Amino acid sequence: MAIYAIGDIQGCLDELLALLDKIAFDEKKDQLWFVGDLVNRGAKSLETLRFVKKLGDVAVTVLGNHDVHLLVAAHFPERVKHKDTIQPILDATDCDELLQWLRQKPLFHYDETLKMGLLHAGLPPQWDLLQTQAMARLAEQALQANDKNFLAQLYGDRPDVWTDDLDGMERLRFIFNCFTRMRFCDSNGRLNFKYNGELGSQPAYLLPWFEVEQRKTADVKLIFGHWAALGFYTGKNCFSIDTGCVWGNELTALRLDSGRFEQFHVASLRQ
Repeated sequence: MAIYAIGDIQGCLDELLALLDKIAFDEKKDQLWFVGDLVNRGAKSLETLRFVKKLGDVAVTVLGNHDVHLLVAAHFPERVKHKDTIQPILDATDCDELLQWLRQKPLFHYDETLKMGLLHAGLPPQWDLLQTQAMARLAEQALQANDKNFLAQLYGDRPDVWTDDLDGMERLRFIFNCFTRMRFCDSNGRLNFKYNGELGSQPAYLLPWFEVEQRKTADVKLIFGHWAALGFYTGKNCFSIDTGCVWGNELTALRLDSGRFEQFHVASLRQ
């Protein structure tokens, strides 16, 4: 059995199929970990969602910001943007079934055997593994309720720093922003969404979330995506595998079970 983590697909199904051929994926014995953003911006978001859903337990999928955007847009169609490619999903005859499946996906997955966690974006330095798991469950339960009022309040950049007394919608919004949007923060874990470029492009007071000193998950191996400008990166027990397929670069798979963290790449078909 092999376990592969795969970077942000964003509707690039043809590249995903080519990558699965390259790693000789065997649906009967292998497992795939998807870092989120299955959909949006690529041409085959609907087909990608159907394909991953059909994989069943073979696929472990966490939610990314584009996946959450799809779930929100199902209630608020005015939020569909001109660059989005999610309308075919919303128009599909199996839309409700696909969204119900997606809504049940976690924000964080942890494998006790591999001692590895899977998430889309980042974690604040104040959370250890147990709190990370608890915060993910809390937010997942809120999303699974499919409450239109909750979804209407989900977006926003505040609060931008964790405190234990955050409550209600403020706590939930912060949790979602960490798991699905986070890249840079300051030394106290204060989130910053203005900068999303390469390392070194940010002001001196900002750090990539995984480099904050005394981060309480520093001893946990974490696989994440979301940050195409960062590209493939290893360090601080973290593995970034969003290599910008939808932007014309590559789609990446990382083997997790062999101990060697072998990389596999296929070129984007987007010009």
